[in-house]
Amino acid sequence: MSDENKFNFSEDENSQITNEMNKEAAVEEKKDAVKKDAQGLFASVKTFLSELLDFREDTDRDATITAIKADIPFKGATAWILVCSIFVASIGLNADSTAVVIGAMLISPLMGPILGIGLSIAINDIDTLRKSLVNLATMIVLSLLTAFLFFYLFPLSTETSELLGRTRPDIRDVLIAFFGGLALIIARTKKGTIASVIFGVAIATALMPPLCTAGYSLAIGNWQFFGGAMYLFTINTIFIALATFLVLKILRFPMLKYANSAKRKRTSRIAMGVAIIVMIPAIWTFLTVLKESKINRDYQAFLKTEVEDNRSLWLYDEELDIDAKTISLYFNGEISDEMVSAFQNAKNESVDLKEFELVINANKTRSADRLAESLDRAYADLDRKDNVIDGLQTQIEELQSNISNLNKVIESRNTNQNAISFSELSRDAKIKFNDLEYFGYAKMLESKDFINIDTVTVANVRWKVKLADSLVLTKERDLQQWLKNELKVDTVFIKRN
Repeated sequence: MSDENKFNFSEDENSQITNEMNKEAAVEEKKDAVKKDAQGLFASVKTFLSELLDFREDTDRDATITAIKADIPFKGATAWILVCSIFVASIGLNADSTAVVIGAMLISPLMGPILGIGLSIAINDIDTLRKSLVNLATMIVLSLLTAFLFFYLFPLSTETSELLGRTRPDIRDVLIAFFGGLALIIARTKKGTIASVIFGVAIATALMPPLCTAGYSLAIGNWQFFGGAMYLFTINTIFIALATFLVLKILRFPMLKYANSAKRKRTSRIAMGVAIIVMIPAIWTFLTVLKESKINRDYQAFLKTEVEDNRSLWLYDEELDIDAKTISLYFNGEISDEMVSAFQNAKNESVDLKEFELVINANKTRSADRLAESLDRAYADLDRKDNVIDGLQTQIEELQSNISNLNKVIESRNTNQNAISFSELSRDAKIKFNDLEYFGYAKMLESKDFINIDTVTVANVRWKVKLADSLVLTKERDLQQWLKNELKVDTVFIKRN
C-alpha cells in the first residue's frame, strides 16, 4: 500500500471521530437544555406556591394587635353576652339540639382573652398577658356559675348525647383546636378580617359546650364528667393560644420594646417562661390524648374482631379502664379456656393493649349446657307428673264404675227385676231434656174412694229459671210422653218443684 492511500485512510478516521464528537456535544447540549427547562419549571412552581401560600405580605400587624387587645376586656355588654351564650348553650345541651349549641358558640366572647394570651407571649407584652389571664379566669368562673345554676334549678336536666360528647376528649379534639386556632389567627392578621372564618372557628373549637358540661357536672355532683369537660376546655384553650403564638412568630410581629434594659430582659424571660409552661402541657396533652386514642382504637378493633364477629358469644357488657389498665368483658354463658387463651393472644398482638389485664366474667348459670340440663330435668318432672295424673284418672274411673254398680245394686233391692234403672233413666232424661235441673220419680199409691187403691207414677222435676212458662209446659208434655214409653205405663204425673 502506498503512502498516499495511508494518508487518505487517516483522514477518514479523523472525520469519523469528529462526527462522533459532534454528536456527543449535541447530546450534552440537549441535556443542558432539559435541565434548564426543569429548573425553570421548578422555579415557576416554587414561585406559584410561594405566592399561593405566603400570607405575610397581606398582614396588617398594627391592626391585628389593636383588634386582639380590644377583645380582651370583660365588662358591661361582654359579660351579659357571655351569660346569655351560656344559657343558650345549656338549653341546647339539655335539649340535645346541635343547632342551638352552634348558636351559643357564635355569640360567645371567650375567644378574645385566649388570643390575647398567645399575642402577649409572642410580643413579650406582660401587661396584656396579665389582663388576658385575669379576664379568662373571670369568664370561666362566671360561665361555670351560670351553667351550674341553670342545671341545678332547671327541673328537666338529663344526660344527653350533646352533654356526654364533651366528657371524653380524644386526639381529634386536639387537632381541631390547633388547626382551628391557626385559621383564626391567620384570619385575624389579614387586612380586613374574614368574619365567616372567625365564626367557623368559634363553632369548630367549641369553647362554650365544655364549660356548660362542667357546670352540669357540678350540679349533679359527677366529678368524672367535670374533669373530662374541663380537660377538653383546657385542650382548646392551650392549642388555640399555641397556634396564635406560632403564627405571630412566623409573621415576625415586632417585640414590645422597653426603655429599661433590665425590665426588657426580665419581661423577655417571663414571656419565654410562660411560653415553655404552655408548650409543655400542650405536648404532654397531645401525647396523652394520642395514646388514649390509639388504645381506644385498638380496643374497638379487638371487640369487633374477637367478640362481636363471633356469633357463638353473647357479650352483654364491657368496660375499658385506661387508668387501671384493665379490660372487663361480661358474657352470658360459659367461656372455655381455649377461648380465653385466644382473647389473650389477640390482646397481646396489640402494642397498646399488651399491658392491659383481661378480666373475663362469664355467667355460668345461663350457659347453653346448663339450660339444656335444666330443660331435661323439667321434662322428666313433667313426665312423672303425667304418670301420676294418668294413675289418678284411672282410679277415678274405677271409683265411678264402682259407684254406678253400687247404685244398681241398691236400686235392684228396692225394685223388682222389671224396673228400669233410675241412674240410666235420669241420665237419659238429662240428655234428652238438657234444661232439667232436678229429676226424680216414684210409684205412689192413691185412693179416690178410700176403698180401692191404685198405683200411679209421679215424676218430680225442676227446670231452669230462664225458661218461659209456655216452653216449660211444652217440655213437660214431651217429658210425660217419653216417661210413659220408657216406663211402660199408661199415666205419668208431672210435679214441678
